[in-house]
Amino acid sequence: MDIEGAWLWLIIAVVLAAAELAVPGVFLIWIAAAATLTGLLTLAAEPPVAAQFLAFAGFAAAATWAGRRWYERNPVPSADPMLNDRVARLIGQTVVLTAPIVNGHGRARVGDSEWNVRGPDMAAGTCMKVLGVEDGALVVRPALPD
Repeated sequence: MDIEGAWLWLIIAVVLAAAELAVPGVFLIWIAAAATLTGLLTLAAEPPVAAQFLAFAGFAAAATWAGRRWYERNPVPSADPMLNDRVARLIGQTVVLTAPIVNGHGRARVGDSEWNVRGPDMAAGTCMKVLGVEDGALVVRPALPD
């Protein structure tokens, strides 16, 4: 039996699983599963080293594919689903024009930065509501008074 090779694969699996715990959000757990399967295969069938690497590559591809499908079917709930979608977070917000909208183009203050905006011609200082984004510019309309 190729016990040394099998143990090496199983140690690699443990290291990869530990790395997944240390750096969550990566997909190392699926590669760890592939290393585990390769270790078990090596323990049971004693394939040559080249076949072990080939099996590991196949297991890794299959495990990654299965992991992606699992995450697509079981999305992780989030307290802030728009965390990484800055534009989506701006929709519905009120912004103030820092430069007038002339011929449909102007600038507005959003937090501590300025964004290009598109909308009807308006004077600087006007409050505008964000409707969406188009070609990297916020699409705005005049905000209704409360």
